[in-house]
Amino acid sequence: MGKYVMVVQSQAKEGREAEYDAWYDNVHFHDICAIPGVTGGRRFDATPIALGGAGRKCLSIFELDVDDPATVMAELGRRSQDGSWQRSDAIDGTASVLWIYAWHDPAA
Repeated sequence: MGKYVMVVQSQAKEGREAEYDAWYDNVHFHDICAIPGVTGGRRFDATPIALGGAGRKCLSIFELDVDDPATVMAELGRRSQDGSWQRSDAIDGTASVLWIYAWHDPAA
């Protein structure tokens, strides 16, 4: 199995932060962690301290233990499309970004 992290930046639509936070923390985060191969995650809120361009308000990092991280992406897509997830229109979908990184072991 390979070790990866899925890094997601997202934010609420203007004025809907409380609704977005409640949905993300109580529904969406758990939905992501229920995908086979996702072993856990953490969620963070941005601070005003940064170098470079500003990121989104929220950052989530999920640990993946899979042979191929594309399987997690395929399952994300399937669950998003088939209605098995409760969605929220409080999320600013156009501002959401996602990356998957392979774990690099400097001791190897």
